[in-house]
Amino acid sequence: MVVLYLNRSGPGEIGIQWNGVRGLEEKLASERILIVDDEPYVRTLMAAMLEKSSYTPVLAANGLEAIEHLEHDPPYDLILSDIVMNGLDGIGLLERIRELQPDTPMVMVTAIHDVAVALSAMRKGAYDYLLKPFEKEQLLVTVRRALDYRRLVQQNLVYRHNLEQLVSARTEMLRQAMTDLERSYDITLEALGDALDLKDAETEGHSRRVTAYTIALARHCGVDLAQTRVIARGAFLHDIGKMAIPDAILLKPGKLTLEETAIMREHCTRGYQILRKIPFLEEAAEIVYSHQEFYDGNGYPRGLKGEEIPLGARIFSVADTLDAITSDRPYRKASSYPAARREIERCSGTQFDPAMVEVFLGLPDSLWEDLRAEMTRHPRFSPLSFAGAIEDLKV
Repeated sequence: MVVLYLNRSGPGEIGIQWNGVRGLEEKLASERILIVDDEPYVRTLMAAMLEKSSYTPVLAANGLEAIEHLEHDPPYDLILSDIVMNGLDGIGLLERIRELQPDTPMVMVTAIHDVAVALSAMRKGAYDYLLKPFEKEQLLVTVRRALDYRRLVQQNLVYRHNLEQLVSARTEMLRQAMTDLERSYDITLEALGDALDLKDAETEGHSRRVTAYTIALARHCGVDLAQTRVIARGAFLHDIGKMAIPDAILLKPGKLTLEETAIMREHCTRGYQILRKIPFLEEAAEIVYSHQEFYDGNGYPRGLKGEEIPLGARIFSVADTLDAITSDRPYRKASSYPAARREIERCSGTQFDPAMVEVFLGLPDSLWEDLRAEMTRHPRFSPLSFAGAIEDLKV
C-alpha cells in the first residue's frame, strides 16, 4: 500500500512524500513525463496526479530549464507545457522539441483565454491541449491518449525500419540474381564466339582482342559503364552473322568474286537478324548491324553517315581496324602498331569518326600491346566480364 501526503514546504510549493511499501522501485520503469510550468503549485499538483498513476514526472519551471532536461537527461515520453512563461515560452519550446526529440508528443496546458494560441501550437506540431483548470481524470485521459500516440509512432518507426531492411535485403538479392543472370548470358555469348572462331580459324582470338580494344577506347571516350557493356557485347558478336555464310565463301583461300563479296557483306544484316530478337541484345544488335559503315557514308549495308552510325559502331570500327592491321593473315604478315596508327589517322573523316580517331591517337601503343599480350597469355579470358576488362587489363 502507498500513501500520498501533500504538505506546504514553502511559499506556494507542495512537498510530496511517500510512505509504506516502496513498490515503485520494484516495478518496470514507467513513462517519463516532463512538466513545464512557471507556477510551482500547478506543476507540483500535476506531478502528484501523475505519480499516483505510476508515471515518472520531471519538473521544469520554464522552457530553458526544460531544454536542459531534454539535452542532459533524455529521453522523455511526453511533455506537458504551459504556453505563457518567462524566458522561453511554450511555443518556443515546441520548436526546440521538434529538433531535440521530434517523435515526443507535446501537450499544451493553457488557460481558457489562450485557446486560440493552443490551436496555433497544434498546427505547429503540438499533439493536444489541456485547459486550466482541469480535473485529474481529464489530465490522465489526455496523457494516456498522447502516450498511446507515441507508442503507435514508435511502432510505425520500427515497422518502417524493418521494412526498409527487408526491402534492402530483397533488392540486394534481386541485384545479385540479375548479375548472375547477366553473367550467364555472357557465357552463352562466349560460346557463340567460340563457335565462330572454330569455324573461321584464320581469325581465332580476333573477337576477344577487338572487344578488349573497344572497351579501352570506349572508356577513354567517356562512355559510361552501362553503355560500355552494351558496346562490348556488340563488339564481341560483330561477326556472328558469318555463321550464316556458306563455308565455301567464308573459308575460300583466294579472292572473292563480286557475287561472293555481296554474299559475304550480308553477314552484318544476318547478325542483326539473329540478335535483335533477344531482348538484352537489342542495342548490341545495332552495333553488329552497323559495324561496317563508314563515317563518310560509303560503308555497308545501309550507307549510314556520320552520327547516323551508332556510337558503339564508330568506336568499334577503329578497334577492328587496329586488330586487323596488327594481326597475321594468310595473304600478309601483321604490321606494327605505329603503322596501324598512321593508317587510322589517314582514314579519319572517311572511314572513321574524327572524334574517335583523336582519342585513339592520344593513347600510347603500349596500351594495345599490353591488351594483346593479356589476351595471348589468357586465351580463355572473357572481355565480357566487364570488371575484369577494366581491372585486370589496367585500362
